[in-house]
Amino acid sequence: MTAMILAAGLGTRMRPLTNHTPKPLLKVGGKPLIVWHIEQLKSDGFSTIIINVAYLGHKIIEYLGDGSRYGVKLIFSDEQNEGALETAGGIVKALEHLSETFLVINGDIWTDFTYNSNFKLKKEALAHLVLIDNPEHNLKGDFLLSNTQKKYTFSGIGYYSKEMFRSLNYGKSPLAPLLFKAVEDKQLSTEYYNGEWYDIGTPQRLEFLNKNFLKKPLARF
Repeated sequence: MTAMILAAGLGTRMRPLTNHTPKPLLKVGGKPLIVWHIEQLKSDGFSTIIINVAYLGHKIIEYLGDGSRYGVKLIFSDEQNEGALETAGGIVKALEHLSETFLVINGDIWTDFTYNSNFKLKKEALAHLVLIDNPEHNLKGDFLLSNTQKKYTFSGIGYYSKEMFRSLNYGKSPLAPLLFKAVEDKQLSTEYYNGEWYDIGTPQRLEFLNKNFLKKPLARF
């Protein structure tokens, strides 16, 4: 199975930290955020990782190289000419490099979630999302947890079928409408995760994570 890390965002909310540095290269515990993702995916059995880039994307490409020093193959889906294509649009552009079922991770989260390189979607399902407890900035949640009536927040971690994206035209396209359509059509499953998860959306959240990381590094790493 292939994995895709979403790394094309502008990082507007992270300014001034992202004025000259793309958000995926901001450091957590002294290591670029995207390197945490790559090393974790390698540890969990992924050997090919696709990374989409746009804003200051050349810096990400130059820093990471071909992935050999991390023991993986990195393929860059370059959106620098178009500008960020949003999540679904970015997946469409990278579709030829992705396996029939593939994993997608938001590049601006930090987690100790264990990824499954042999994950199988349920019959008829087009997507499977990992949900977490609702943070203060999203108290209403996003999706119902399977077999419950409570909404939880989408973690930015999901497994998808290529079939979900084959009919989309090339260009900017958000993911949310596809997910809600899959909910309506009963083609989406979910699971709950209560481990370490952080949304690195603002300088304050990055600072909080670094302070907590230094006090309590996760055993996995």
